[in-house]
Amino acid sequence: MRAGNLDRVILIQRRTTGLNLYGTPIDTWSTVATMRAQFLQNAVDNQDGARGKTTDAVLTFRTRWLDGVTLENRVTYEGQQYEITGVKELERRRGLDLTCQRLGP
Repeated sequence: MRAGNLDRVILIQRRTTGLNLYGTPIDTWSTVATMRAQFLQNAVDNQDGARGKTTDAVLTFRTRWLDGVTLENRVTYEGQQYEITGVKELERRRGLDLTCQRLGP
C-alpha cells in the first residue's frame, strides 16, 4: 500500500451512550480514528423492496490496519455517514478494505 494512494480522509466512529440534560441515556457517536484512505469503488444499487424503490450508494475504502474495526462502527466521509457492511483484512494486518453503505437520504 503506497502512501501516495491514500488521498482521502475518513473518520471511524463508534457508538457510545451519553446522558442528555434530563439524565436520559442517548446514543452518540465518538470518533475513534481519523485516517487516510484510498477510494476504491463507488457503486449504486437500485432495489425494489418493502421501502419501495430505493437507490443505495456503496463505497469501498482501503486504509492502513486499525485494530478493533467492526461492523458496529461507521465511516464519515465528506460529511456523510456510511454504515460498514464489510471488513476485509489485507495480508497480515497490513490494511483494511471497508465496504460501506450510505445512511439516510
